[in-house]
Amino acid sequence: MPILPLDPQADRAAILGLLTEARDYYQLWLGRDPNESDVDDVLQAGPPGCDPAASHRLGLWGEGLEGVAELSFGFPTAPDAYLGLMILAPRARSRGQGAAFLDHIQALAQGCPRLYLAVLEANPRGRTFWERMGFRPTGVNREMQENGIPHRVHRLVKDLPRGAL
Repeated sequence: MPILPLDPQADRAAILGLLTEARDYYQLWLGRDPNESDVDDVLQAGPPGCDPAASHRLGLWGEGLEGVAELSFGFPTAPDAYLGLMILAPRARSRGQGAAFLDHIQALAQGCPRLYLAVLEANPRGRTFWERMGFRPTGVNREMQENGIPHRVHRLVKDLPRGAL
């Protein structure tokens, strides 16, 4: 299962196919199916104040594209890493793919003291996965709306080991 940087031109169709396959998350989050603008977000979006050129946009490849992730540096504070996105196709879930993808991401964040992410309260399965992977609540929560859908979002954190993983 190779994990490779996403190519903004060559991988667009594969990314849209994956997001469409993972429409359950987009329905939960945005109340709609994913579209081309969501592909742009995978390839360009990141947390505030982070350098997009220093971010990692990754694809988990198996039977086609099975997952995508975005890892940025410098949020919420300068030394930290932030996992802004990690989506797996339903066919890749509950098979250890998420844990392997996260291991790779953590290796890329080596040298950062912490890895942060946010999880929707409406996604208890996602939160269970993150907590099983060693993330814990920070106590930072926020209310937001996406496409008119109210959400409560919880920030989670995992302390990263110093040195090699």
